[in-house]
Amino acid sequence: MQYLMMIVEDEAHYAAPGAFEAIVAKHMAFGQKHGASIVGGNGLQMSTTATTVRTEGGSTSIHDGPFAESREQLGGYYVIEAADLDAAIAIAKDVPLAADGAIEIRPVLAQGG
Repeated sequence: MQYLMMIVEDEAHYAAPGAFEAIVAKHMAFGQKHGASIVGGNGLQMSTTATTVRTEGGSTSIHDGPFAESREQLGGYYVIEAADLDAAIAIAKDVPLAADGAIEIRPVLAQGG
């Protein structure tokens, strides 16, 4: 089964000199360790580059910035293949974070379902 692992963390941690390069190196090591399970994934640019399209009451509005005002933002994601949720959790425990953060795991809907 495929699972989406969303990396949610405080992007302010990347402001320190060398911090971005350090986390990229950790993600490369994660990819080496779990490459057989990784179906896809990518990092995202900072939340200041986000645009949100919202529809409410039949009206659509466009806003600069992320969906929610929060210290923690979606910073990247992996799509993995895992036997079950327990196996996905085991992989998620190895996902590198810059500091404090979370990995949200969700099953991916099967095609046609």
